[in-house]
Amino acid sequence: MNIKQQNGTVIIELKGKLVGGPLAGRMDRTLDNILAQGNKHIIVDLSSVTHLNSSGMGILISGFTKVNDEGGKLKLANITDKIRNLLSITKLNRIFEVYDSVDDAIKSFTS
Repeated sequence: MNIKQQNGTVIIELKGKLVGGPLAGRMDRTLDNILAQGNKHIIVDLSSVTHLNSSGMGILISGFTKVNDEGGKLKLANITDKIRNLLSITKLNRIFEVYDSVDDAIKSFTS
């Protein structure tokens, strides 16, 4: 996990397998810290995620809910075709805003 800021937006870059385990707690704590600092615009960059299972989807859903409950927005960027298909099959594409690039996601916060 790598975290950076760009144009008032926090970008969380996830890498490797998103399958639950210790990452769930780490993601939860990371979002708590980001929100505590007053950041409400968050993008999860999935360009380097090689595998996503139901536990990984749970991490994303939990993060979305946490940010939404605090009045923020969590958006996804750079998803692979495989992840796009998973979001479609599970109908989560109706919940998550998905963008082809981090830059497109950032722009969506101001439009």
